[in-house]
Amino acid sequence: MNLAGFFGWPTRLNGSGPRNPSRAARKAILLCRNLLSERGEVSGTRLAGEALAAYQALDEASRSGFFDLLVQEFSPDPERVGRAGDAYRAHPTPENLLQLQASVESPREELFRRLNLAPGGMRVLVELRGRLQRKLDQNPQWEPVVADLERLLIDWFNRGFLELRRIDWRTSALVLEKLIRYEAVHEIQGWNDLRRRLEADRRCYAFFHPALPDEPIIFIEAALTRGISEKVQPLLDPDSPVLSLESADCAMFYSITNCQEGLRGVPFGSFLIKQVVEDLGRELPRIRKFATVSPVPGFRNWLAANPDLADLRTKLDRPKWWENHALSEELREELVPLCARYLLQAKNGREPLDPVARFHLRNGARLERINWLGDTSAAGMQRSAGLMVNYFYRFSDLEKNHETYTREYRIVADSEIESLARRKPARPATPASGKQLPA
Repeated sequence: MNLAGFFGWPTRLNGSGPRNPSRAARKAILLCRNLLSERGEVSGTRLAGEALAAYQALDEASRSGFFDLLVQEFSPDPERVGRAGDAYRAHPTPENLLQLQASVESPREELFRRLNLAPGGMRVLVELRGRLQRKLDQNPQWEPVVADLERLLIDWFNRGFLELRRIDWRTSALVLEKLIRYEAVHEIQGWNDLRRRLEADRRCYAFFHPALPDEPIIFIEAALTRGISEKVQPLLDPDSPVLSLESADCAMFYSITNCQEGLRGVPFGSFLIKQVVEDLGRELPRIRKFATVSPVPGFRNWLAANPDLADLRTKLDRPKWWENHALSEELREELVPLCARYLLQAKNGREPLDPVARFHLRNGARLERINWLGDTSAAGMQRSAGLMVNYFYRFSDLEKNHETYTREYRIVADSEIESLARRKPARPATPASGKQLPA
């Protein structure tokens, strides 16, 4: 039987076939077809395990062929969608609406639901989406597969399924090793460094999912401090003294790491930081201030896109320029206003160009302060010339700020940053597009 025809799947995509998929890729796809044909739960679980095993055994080239076949053979049938659409347009009955909804859903979504029945299925599907995303620029035809998985993963990883856990030195070594491996903002320099990050004046929280019990999904690190920190190095110093909790009045979030590439775009980061703010407020009523000391990861790239800033970039390329007091002060006068303009005026659509700014502003934070030489590590200098930003989380304002941002795309920022952004630059700053930056 032609199963593609039986399920209404197209046998070709845009008039062209896949890129010579290997025999192994075709075998894995055949198992996927059989899985969708199966109606028994026990045999379905067995087939799901066999299909996943066949996929995992593929080499890199065969996996590309497998992904091509997922697009070719498991996409909605345009003819079926058209007929259902015409029927609903002519007779908008509940039955015709159900037929239309069924016709536009990709058969891949049902395939992925069934694959998830196998032991370890969730882990493989998250990894599969990560592989697709890494090569999506070279293979844009895979975008529908990525989108199908994103919709399912948003449902499977919604807040109701996630468990918030505090991670400390008593947490299993398996999880602690993964923190060291996954940390993406400020690299953990071994066990001694990690132990300091888990002391009494530090907090680390992570979301876990029941299907991945020893796999942190996303984690956040905070330092309990006296006052809002302008610099990150004192928070990362493994030899720094442990602050008495009675002296702390502020929680400084200095790192948040999404551990699973395949879950990029699944919006649980906002749930995490808000939940931690609530939990810390209950645990330590003395903590009244919640803020971040955050990187500005796109700032140097933005500067590089402005050809009239070539001499500024030359100064930034000098070894250890920040140790030259006169040069450092000269650069400070130029870079801090430019950073304010970047944060407030450089856009990706209607949102800020900077991804960290987008994250915190969507969560209802306030853009509070730009800190000069806030991160003098090699990574900090490369990302943002050492600049760091404080985003302030006032619990009573989170909802209002969130609404202001998501409805109007208006950034809630301190007046000093707004004033800095209006300051005329020492030289015209022209982006690669040729348009002048806003005055």
